[in-house]
Amino acid sequence: MKPIIQLLHFGYHQAMSCIFPVAIFGTLALSSVIEVPFIHRYDAILLILLGVQYFMFRSGLETRDEIKVICIFHFIGLLLEVYKVWMGSWSYPEPGYTKLFGVPLYSGFMYASVASFMCQVWRRLRMDMTGWPGLKSSLLIGGAIYFNFFTHHFIPDLRWWLTALVFIVFWKTWIIYRVRTTTYRMPLTLAFFIVGFVIWLAENIATFFNAWQYPNQHEAWRLVSFSKISSWFLLVIISVIIVAQLKYVKANRTKDAHTGKITQM
Repeated sequence: MKPIIQLLHFGYHQAMSCIFPVAIFGTLALSSVIEVPFIHRYDAILLILLGVQYFMFRSGLETRDEIKVICIFHFIGLLLEVYKVWMGSWSYPEPGYTKLFGVPLYSGFMYASVASFMCQVWRRLRMDMTGWPGLKSSLLIGGAIYFNFFTHHFIPDLRWWLTALVFIVFWKTWIIYRVRTTTYRMPLTLAFFIVGFVIWLAENIATFFNAWQYPNQHEAWRLVSFSKISSWFLLVIISVIIVAQLKYVKANRTKDAHTGKITQM
């Protein structure tokens, strides 16, 4: 009986952590079949998602610090989207007033939803990590992964080399999470893959509802390439690195506030 109760509690916290991602895909689905009068679809999606974020903050589902992290991811994602659309990797064919260089501003929320999930599940499952490689190593590999998304259009794609490096750098890193009074753990690299695979599934749903289109989807919807799982695997790594480092900094500041000391980061 206890395993079932644990699973239900785990599923509840996972579901509550997915509120913003579900809101995004629900909005994409409904807006693809229900036309909102007097406003373009992309603009309506942006307004709805801003409203969802406001509601989550005011209701206490997200903290002020989590909103800050989401804004960071929105900017990082939007910058990547502008570049990828410019390079022709995918497109947003529908009209809209809230488009920047052909990219609707709501697209940044799709990256921010990953950050929202990370922050929520970290807090709800009281997560921690062991064997974290440290600030320098994690930021170097995170930066290399992010820039590879830009540079692979001009130089050889280094994703598989970077993936191998991830396993080397994080091979001692484990996620510690708690469900009620029981503590569990799993290898961080396994968590990277699981979340990356789930995002790939979500990407198929998003393209089905015309959130964006890959070049081979202009005539008819097709399954997103399995190779995209590796892209999301690497993107999740960037997300975890940023969230983990911010959590680490905040934890040290909180500790120092109680001890009266100032930690130099």
